[in-house]
Order: sequence, then structure tokens, then C-alpha cells
Amino acid sequence: MSAPGDDNEDRAAAVAEMEDVVSGEEEEDDDDDDEGVAMEDGDAEEDGGAAGKQVYMPGMEPLALGQELEMDRSAYRMYHECQTGAPCLSFDVLRDDDGDGREQYPLSMLLCAGTQADTAIANRLLVMRMHNLHGTEKDSGKEESSDEESDDEDEDEQKKPQMELAMLPHYGGINRVRVTRCGNASLAACWSEKGQVEIFDLRAQLEAVHSSAAMAAFINQQKEAKALYSFSGHMTEGFAVDWSPLVPGRLVSGDCKKNIHVWEPQEGGASWKIDQRPFSSHSKSVEDLQWSPTEATVFASCSVDQSIRVWDIRAPPNSMLAATGAHTSDVNVISWNRSEPFLLSGGDDGVLKVWDLRQFKAGTPVANFKQHSAPITSVEWSPADSSVFAAGGADDVVSQWDLSVESCDVGARVEGLKDLPPQLLFLHQGQTEVKEIHWHPQLPGVMVSTALSGFNVFRTISV
Repeated sequence: MSAPGDDNEDRAAAVAEMEDVVSGEEEEDDDDDDEGVAMEDGDAEEDGGAAGKQVYMPGMEPLALGQELEMDRSAYRMYHECQTGAPCLSFDVLRDDDGDGREQYPLSMLLCAGTQADTAIANRLLVMRMHNLHGTEKDSGKEESSDEESDDEDEDEQKKPQMELAMLPHYGGINRVRVTRCGNASLAACWSEKGQVEIFDLRAQLEAVHSSAAMAAFINQQKEAKALYSFSGHMTEGFAVDWSPLVPGRLVSGDCKKNIHVWEPQEGGASWKIDQRPFSSHSKSVEDLQWSPTEATVFASCSVDQSIRVWDIRAPPNSMLAATGAHTSDVNVISWNRSEPFLLSGGDDGVLKVWDLRQFKAGTPVANFKQHSAPITSVEWSPADSSVFAAGGADDVVSQWDLSVESCDVGARVEGLKDLPPQLLFLHQGQTEVKEIHWHPQLPGVMVSTALSGFNVFRTISV
């Protein structure tokens, strides 16, 4: 793991000045993984230094020969990155017992992820505890004495981020992971390439990442992950799965053959009853599912058939609302706003759309953004601000947006960026093939993203 970013309250500057991040340990060796939105012309350095720097906007023009992206540390309050061996294409945030609204550094977090390794036998279900996560600091710019340098080295050592990793062998790649608390247990629902949806109890792994003794015992007893419960009724693999935020243990899962099944918890969450009659209004693969945050029996789905549908489990098998031409191609991901009647969607067309569910039958979104140059792979509303959301795409970009911002709020804009939507707060780069993003529900403004190149944990100056 490694760190950069700091404070600056100017939102426009977040877009204009971000030059993004290179891992401190790999900075010399990994030019291709440099992150950012500002570039430096190698030839211009000799002719004028800073005069050769300019704002770089992803997707608008390619980097020319000799140009490099550099990080502007003032664009981040916090930045860390880590590797887990095989890439994790999906993860979720595990709530901890340290309280909500934590902003004082150092921070800590718990994540659950599943790998997509080269061979089925090499996959793992992971629980990660990241801690000692400090914010980024500005360079003072003044020369330091040897004693001061020694003190700084000691301080840097104390501020190194730490990670404990409890890995459970899992046969087959894990397509998607979602976690919940059910009673005293922390459960993970995993869609596997084996064509099964499996439920795992994470208690042993959580104990291991908090205790060296428990970790030693966990490693000694380690064997292939044994599911608390598994369901093979989908008859094919899938990606869509979501836990109900209102009914502990209630689950919904959807597959690549268009079928959706609802799981009802039994025996206090140790077993599930699954209705064998699928919800089946979609005509192609179900890509994502989201339970309503306010109505216990309602969920939404999106599909390769270009539609978004809203269902009530009391009235199977057909959806009660539908936007059948929601996108011009596959609808990959959706997110349900926790406090407003809005649904966010992203598709293969690279478009982000915001839907007012009170006007859903009209089939017209209330907001439409085309900033990404490749398919949208992940979207999520901020848990702390109902107007803020983020998106990740196959163009290696994570974007942050605020619907409450209007043109008059932005003020003077940097030359060359005047055509950007005023709602666009920040563009984060540096990862290869961003697969999934999540806001941390207990750490305001903190985001985690996973990609083929690993994890990023960051907070920008914009949120």
C-alpha cells in the first residue's frame, strides 16, 4: 500500500488540477500505471518547466510521445493502494464497530472480496483489514537538516498503512460479492462462475484479521471454503445479487439466462427458502439488482435487454414498472438513492442516467451524462449526500458527480474545460480496467475501487 492528496475547497480545481497518483514504491518502474489528469511534456521541462504543464482530460486527447501524467497531491485528502495477488473483480465494505462519521486519521476499514485467478483452484474469498490509513500531506518546500530528515523518516515509518488478509480457498472465480449482517453473523453472498450462489459466514476471517493468534489458528485450519448455504437452481452463472437493507437475510439473485430468484431467510439466517418460480420479465441476462431502501418488498433490476424494471415480490412473476429502452445497449449497473426516489444507471454506451421513480413510466431520465468513453462498470450514490454519486468505467476512470451543482456555482473555469458538465466534481485515474467502486458508509467521502491492477482507497478534495 502507498499514500498521497490534501485539502483544498475549490471544487472546480478538483477537476482542473488533479494530476493523480503513482505508487510511492513503484514510481520509477511503472509509467503505464501513472494516474491522473494533468500531464507534463518531457521536452517542455527544459524550455520552461511549469510552462510545459497542462490539464489533461481523459478521453479528449491521447498522451503524445514524451508526455507523462503526474500527481497533484493537493487534489487528494487521502490516497492508498494495495495488491491482493489475483485481481478482485468484486468487493463489498463490511461495517465495523468503530462508529460512523469517522474523519480523524488514521482510518481503518474492513473489506470482503473475491478473486478471478488464472485457474479455478487458485481463487480465494478474502477479508481485508486496512488500518493506519493517514491523510496525504503537502510538501513544505523548505530544506531540512539531517536530524529533521531522521525524524521525518521515523514519522513516515509510523504512518505506513497496514493490511491483514484472511484468505479462504474457493474453487472457481467469484463474479460478485455482497455482504450483510444477520444477527451476530457477517455473511457474504457470492456469485460463482460454477453457476452457484453461495452464502459464507465470515466470522472466522474477521477474527483472524483482528488477532495474530486467531490468524495463526485460521491459517493452520485453512481448507477450501465451505458454504453455509448454496443454490444451484439458476442453472447457469450470473453477476446480479443484493441483500435487503430492511429485512435481515433477505436476498435476491439474477442470472445470465434472465431469471431472478428471491431468498427468504429461515432458522434465524442459517438457511433460506428460495421460490423456484423466477421473476422473468427480462428477455436477456440480468446484470444488476438493487433492493429499495424504503420498501421491503420492492427491488429493481437492469439487463442486457436494455431495460430497467421495478418489481414487488408480492406479485410475481412480472415487473410492475419498466423503462424498456433505458439505454441504447446493455444496462450494466444500477444504484438506488437511499433518501430520494432516484435510480442511477450505467450502460455499455458509457452513459450515466438518473431516473425519478415518480416519473418512471414516462421512460425519460431526469439527468443524462456522457463523460466516460467506454462501458460503465459500477455506479453508486453517496451514503452521506443524496445529490452525490460516483461511477467507474472500462476507460480506467472513476468519476464523481454532484447533481446540486449548477453552472453559476462553478465560477471561472480553466481554459479547455469549459465544456465539462458543471456537475462533474472529480476524475480519478491510474487503475487498469476499473471493475467496481463503493463509498465507505462509515468514513465520509472515502471511496474504494478495484480493478485488474489492484485496489485504490482515496478521498478527494471535492467530497
